[in-house]
Amino acid sequence: MAMTMTQKILAAHAGLDSVRAGQLIMAKLDMVLGNDITSPVAINEFKKNGFDSVFDKEKISLVMDHFAPNKDIKAAEQCKQCRIFAKNFSIKNYYDVGEMGIEHALLPEKGLVAPGEAVIGADSHTCTYGALGAFSTGVGSTDMAAGMATGEAWFKVPSAIKFELVGELRRPFVSGKDVILHIIGMIGVDGALYKSMEFTGSGLKSLTMDDRLCMANMAIEAGAKNGIFEVDEVTLAYVNERVTRDFKVYRADDDAEYDEVYTIDLSKIEPTVACPHLPENTKEARELSSIIPDQVVIGSCTNGRLSDMKAAAEILRGRHIAEGIRCIVIPATQKIYKDCIALGYIDTFIDAGCVVSTPTCGPCLGGYMGILAADEIAVATTNRNFVGRMGHVTSKIYLASPEVAAASAVMGRICDPRDIK
Repeated sequence: MAMTMTQKILAAHAGLDSVRAGQLIMAKLDMVLGNDITSPVAINEFKKNGFDSVFDKEKISLVMDHFAPNKDIKAAEQCKQCRIFAKNFSIKNYYDVGEMGIEHALLPEKGLVAPGEAVIGADSHTCTYGALGAFSTGVGSTDMAAGMATGEAWFKVPSAIKFELVGELRRPFVSGKDVILHIIGMIGVDGALYKSMEFTGSGLKSLTMDDRLCMANMAIEAGAKNGIFEVDEVTLAYVNERVTRDFKVYRADDDAEYDEVYTIDLSKIEPTVACPHLPENTKEARELSSIIPDQVVIGSCTNGRLSDMKAAAEILRGRHIAEGIRCIVIPATQKIYKDCIALGYIDTFIDAGCVVSTPTCGPCLGGYMGILAADEIAVATTNRNFVGRMGHVTSKIYLASPEVAAASAVMGRICDPRDIK
């Protein structure tokens, strides 16, 4: 039976020769992930169900990133519970303040995910790791608890949508964020509901690993079960620098079945912005020049990587953000933070009038470090712009690339980075 990339990975992890869309399976897991918000719930379920051991102390990752450094007593108690659990069960991949980063930037950086692996995480943006050619998807905390104990999870095998990428992005002001916003605007927030978004084609060579991580990260915003990229030389160069264990690359069969096939010409992608209150409400940045933000956020698991910091720094260098704008820059991991220091990006951000935060999810989920007041507007490189996502229910979020965000901070209005003066 012909299979997609995702179906081949799931079949292998279920010990089956083949699987079909809609089939229910039990699959072995290569990594189980949780954060400081979802892990405490999973730990409670773990204990309630009488589990007294984990399946593999090296295949569980607990990352304190959402409300860490702790914003209040409740956040501190949640991290403490995770800390105790990690110590009691000798969890190798426990990352706390000083070592942690935003989970979906940290795990690839640490080499904790490889092509062909199966990963679950109690966070919806676990789909990020599909950029590496892995099957990865978000689950609830109960499934996380079962995964930690048994090393398995159940799945309904998804059908797939194929995205054939052609052409080349028009660098330096168009990036993977613009591509995924364009796609979500095209198919809608339910356009890939419980399906695998599979990216392939000659245009892949135009996308960096950071582009791919950004795009896979937002597959969930189209309703997808997962997003996955065909493994190529770019993937292998990234993985071979970080992963020391063996892994297997899976490629779709030529006659694999897809629910839809889309061809995306990367050379036609423009700087794109998603307007409130859904990621599908997309417009070209130049159409939104009347929107004046109160705050700009550059960071998150979507766009907090080094190339994102570089893109923002190159626009901000020698310039200052507009009067009345608050600009918050959040490097996604400690390593990225250090690299930003070494490369002079932190000086650039501060000189431009920005504030630079330790790695944290912070404002993305309306946690802290940049909450919006009533009627305030943010331009953010984050992944969701739902009602009340970053603060007050009357606030508004415009999703954009680091290039658009930085240019908008300087100009004091949403703008195409090519128009910056």
